[in-house]
Amino acid sequence: MLNQPNENLAWNPEVPRNVQPHDEEAPEVENKNYFSPKRYYCVETICAPCGVVIAWVKFAKAESPTNILKFMEDTFPDESTRPDYICIDKACLVLRTSIQNGSWDELCKTSRLMVDAYHYINHRTTDMIC
Repeated sequence: MLNQPNENLAWNPEVPRNVQPHDEEAPEVENKNYFSPKRYYCVETICAPCGVVIAWVKFAKAESPTNILKFMEDTFPDESTRPDYICIDKACLVLRTSIQNGSWDELCKTSRLMVDAYHYINHRTTDMIC
């Protein structure tokens, strides 16, 4: 049975979707039943240039720069294992956060952050950190 747009069955409730600012706690959604699994905000992956997945993690609340930095630190704890280039759509936010929290001093020794072309086109020319 397929659901039509805006049609939900009792065991498949609609999850309210709202825009959530980075690094803020998401409101808890009360379950009417427990027939469906818990939902995660996203699954973040680290892939080699050939496409092989090196590591992945589920982010429960937000894909925030602090979560991304922690994931990178857990995946590459040693300087010798870090990649030369890291391409991420939120590279500007990750860079800004790493400068603010001091982790950039370690990261800049081995790696450079890049943003993909789609996200680069949408950046403001006045944003000096990009």
